Amino acid sequence: MSFNKVILVGNVGKDPEIRRFENNTKASFSLATSETYTPRGGDKVTQTEWHNIVAWRRLAELAENYIRKGSQILVEGKLRYRSYDDREGIKRYIVEVEADVIQLLGRRPDSSNQQSTGQDDQNNTGSNNSQPQSSDNDVSEDLTTRDPADDLPF
Repeated sequence: MSFNKVILVGNVGKDPEIRRFENNTKASFSLATSETYTPRGGDKVTQTEWHNIVAWRRLAELAENYIRKGSQILVEGKLRYRSYDDREGIKRYIVEVEADVIQLLGRRPDSSNQQSTGQDDQNNTGSNNSQPQSSDNDVSEDLTTRDPADDLPF
């Protein structure tokens, strides 16, 4: 039996790069995960790892609409290894996580911490799509199953 599964929770390093093909859509972005530890007799050390994330089809479209630099997300997927020749003809190797599931995590800003502008903070994408909110402003949305036509907040 073999198993190829990756689960990462981290912060998005850049807005997704979207590429459209004849019958497909691809979203690529980086994800930072951090680990903090204290060595014996030393100061606290934070080690950050960067991961290349790739999402295809409907998941790529949802990533385009909802994921932005700084977003905290959970990604479940598979490790993929590939190679390519760069402009100088040198063979390069890359490791990517091919996403199967992406969930938005984190908290929305409290209305008491926002300036009174009379507008609700929907999402920082500038689109009119709203995301469901729980009563304590905690955001956790599975982008693989979200129906964009369903705009009900409950």
